[in-house]
Amino acid sequence: MTLKTASVLAFERKLDPSDALFHAGNWDQRDTTDGWRAVAISEKSVRGTISNRLKAKDQDPAKLDAAIENPNLQKVDVAALPSTTDTLKVVFTLRVLGGTGKPSACNDADYLNKLLETVRGYANAQGFGELARRYAFNLANGRFLWRNRIGSEQVEVRVAHLVGGMPQQTWTFDALALPLRSFDAPAEFAPALDGLAHLIANGLAGQQHVLLQVTAFVRIGSGQEVFPSQELILDRGRGEKSKTLYQVAGIAGIHSQKIGNALRTIDTWYEGADDMGPIAVEPYGSVTTQGKAYRQPKQKLDFYSLLDNWIIKDQTPPAEQQHFVIATLVRGGVFGEAG
Repeated sequence: MTLKTASVLAFERKLDPSDALFHAGNWDQRDTTDGWRAVAISEKSVRGTISNRLKAKDQDPAKLDAAIENPNLQKVDVAALPSTTDTLKVVFTLRVLGGTGKPSACNDADYLNKLLETVRGYANAQGFGELARRYAFNLANGRFLWRNRIGSEQVEVRVAHLVGGMPQQTWTFDALALPLRSFDAPAEFAPALDGLAHLIANGLAGQQHVLLQVTAFVRIGSGQEVFPSQELILDRGRGEKSKTLYQVAGIAGIHSQKIGNALRTIDTWYEGADDMGPIAVEPYGSVTTQGKAYRQPKQKLDFYSLLDNWIIKDQTPPAEQQHFVIATLVRGGVFGEAG
């Protein structure tokens, strides 16, 4: 019987971050943070100017002056450190789950057996070390801080392995000393990165339970603005806030999805990576902020082409593309054959 892709094929994510919450304090007090204050969201009303490009129908000179001379009145959410504090603390937890490559749903037993055999072959030949090293690197360099990392004076990231709710081992990194555009670390970081990567690899292989607590301290200056996630509100009415920021029980935070996107920004195996640097692992290499997909199906380097050739046609991809396929399975998603 000819093997074909299962019509129902789904994978659960194996890197499972929580939301990240914001607190404020001072840099020299980061070892005793119990009294640090939650960063709250506040509303600001501003009287701005019209600066957007006008539609063609509004280019009539008779209407143009009136349009651009009117004030742009808007209400927005903002978040900032109190004037007495200079450091942002960002905290989240990360579960690393085993069972990589084992689907949560698959309606074809033959395909399932071949898939599991293929992933076992990868684990035996390659191991999860390369993926784990890159995930560890993105924890260490503070990529998950997004805009909060830019222009900061100092950034310290502490990653603790929790067992029974208590830290068993903690790694500390100077995040600004690690690059964002490559995975080459100075030699002094190697022991800590190797230890963290080994733990993550064991979690992906299902060899031990892995729960990490990640704490980042970002020294940006007293009273400075900080940047939680922005909510996507599709049916915003006239007169409503033009920017709504994310908060959990009154505490500003970053969506778990955005944390996950940062952690899986490890794909340097696509064409053009030397110029662009790493992008998030996505089936088509999509980068929505650029409106571009770097793994087009016509190049046969998208996830589906690589997976089908590997599983269905027994065409083993190069090692770096194997990393990409397995990293996509770690990401999770629904990948069944379209009806």
